Amino acid sequence: MVHSRYICLAAAGAIIIFSSDIISAQDLKPGISLHPDSRRLLDPDEQAKRKAIDDAYKSTMEKIPDQKKSNDPWGSIRLTTTTSTKQR
Repeated sequence: MVHSRYICLAAAGAIIIFSSDIISAQDLKPGISLHPDSRRLLDPDEQAKRKAIDDAYKSTMEKIPDQKKSNDPWGSIRLTTTTSTKQR
């Protein structure tokens, strides 16, 4: 009897574990869609707000200068030429 209880418990645990992936894959949260075809239509106010945010982001990204300097923290410490042990 005890052995069959452990088997039932293990089977129930396996069912719960395997079904959790299926449950998490479903769209349970309102407003968040994983399917691009089911996007809700935005009203003109929301469209204008999103456009303003996108334009502000683009203008900010254009103001950032290009970084031409290497981001190497060891650049000033590392030797650029190789020296042999005899020359030291």
